[in-house]
Amino acid sequence: NNAQDYIRSGTATMREVISTRDDIMNYLILKGIENETSFHIMEDVRKNRPLKPEQLQVMKEHGVPDWYIDSCIKIQYMFPRAHAVAYVMMSYRMAWYKVYYPAEFYATFFSSVAQNFDADTILKGPEACLDRIEEITMMGPNATAKDKDDVIVLEVAYEMYSRGLSFKDAVLGESRALKFWTSEGKVLLPFCAFNGVGETAARSLADAYTEKPFETVEDAMNRAHLSRAVVDVLRAHGVFEGLPETDQLSWNLI
Repeated sequence: NNAQDYIRSGTATMREVISTRDDIMNYLILKGIENETSFHIMEDVRKNRPLKPEQLQVMKEHGVPDWYIDSCIKIQYMFPRAHAVAYVMMSYRMAWYKVYYPAEFYATFFSSVAQNFDADTILKGPEACLDRIEEITMMGPNATAKDKDDVIVLEVAYEMYSRGLSFKDAVLGESRALKFWTSEGKVLLPFCAFNGVGETAARSLADAYTEKPFETVEDAMNRAHLSRAVVDVLRAHGVFEGLPETDQLSWNLI
């Protein structure tokens, strides 16, 4: 509700309107206004402080057009130019990795939001992600902050599926405790990705296996200090596939 009105009406061009806070100070200096005064006007504008009568007067005396003054009055906050450039550069970096290293990109993203990664839903595929998004949307104002954060993660998971990528369930000897990784072109889940497996249990499992591979599920429970509930969750996702339950031998006596 500011620059676009001046551009559409032909009052100003894209080059003339204010886009960063630096523009204000530089423009006023070019108009002949003293440097310190220009700086203070810029600071008042970007902090949404009302311009003082003497500031308005000096702007008019130096030929600053009315539309420009009006624009300054409407502005509530503005980035510095360096901040805006940094955002653009980061966007390009992210886009580059997203295009050329998609699995690594998604693994990095999900690592940053692991606490909102709903493995039980996401691993069911893209339709399950959409259904859950719709379910949260239907909650309206009753949706919690966590629900809203979950939607972002679900949307990215759906996008990943749509690009032909997939997830790989956690694997002993491959998965990290807390970070998503890549394996065979897929996004490999960490142990903490599953509901019920906390950070401590995930770290303990990964560390114990690194010291020495587990021989049995019982061995994993004892050395990693895992509860039965955690073991059941990990077993459901195939983490202990191929491992015998215990190291006890049963003999059939004849």
